[in-house]
Amino acid sequence: MTAHELARMTYVEVEALLAGPERKIALLPTGSTEAHGPHLPLATDSIIAEEMARQAAERLAERGYVAVRLPTLDYAVTDWAASFAGSAGISKAGARTILLDLARRCGELGFDAVVLINAHLEPDNIATLRAVIREHAESGAPGLLLFPDTTRRRNAERLTAEFRSGSCHAGQYETSLVLAVDPSLVRMELANALPAHHVPLHEHIARGATSFADCGLDQAYCGDPAGASAEEGRATYAALAAIVVDAVVEAFAS
Repeated sequence: MTAHELARMTYVEVEALLAGPERKIALLPTGSTEAHGPHLPLATDSIIAEEMARQAAERLAERGYVAVRLPTLDYAVTDWAASFAGSAGISKAGARTILLDLARRCGELGFDAVVLINAHLEPDNIATLRAVIREHAESGAPGLLLFPDTTRRRNAERLTAEFRSGSCHAGQYETSLVLAVDPSLVRMELANALPAHHVPLHEHIARGATSFADCGLDQAYCGDPAGASAEEGRATYAALAAIVVDAVVEAFAS
């Protein structure tokens, strides 16, 4: 069985796919449009989420699921980067409405589960995704809504040391992930010139910070972009895809 991309299918093909007896999983990449240092594109979170979803869909298809990747949501709650040019977000209420509406519609179409594939780690975005999961479950809408949350300890432990440190916005972790998808998107001459800037964001959040400026991220990055490599990115995608697959398998095993 092969993975599918919804946007490239016709409605007749989707109808036939959903008529089969297999478990049907829709993977929804949720990204953002926000500053990621001077060396990464504004679409960094979307690029990462799309590749996570692509690889997870392939693994699910190998296990016999009908796996369909939905078009990416390129806007999310992005208040932390609001002071940087190009950053464009939506409200928590707007994000909640979009996600709940899409999940309900996918359930009505016949998907057994929708999986939110997220790479945008802003606290209010994570909180919104968690709240949407609870609200969907309580609404009685058809189908499951899953969120393999990489910030949960059990998942974070499977990722890199920089990710676990909390100092990973446009640093080695994310720069490696973009390099693994398309090296031309990374301004490596700029990345190599950036000094390591270790800022434990989770500690600043605990103290009440609400923006990159509050944390001293004057160039919208922390971590070590110069240490990035495509090899690390490929290894990290394997771990991220496994986290998604495990969440789906566990949801239907319970």
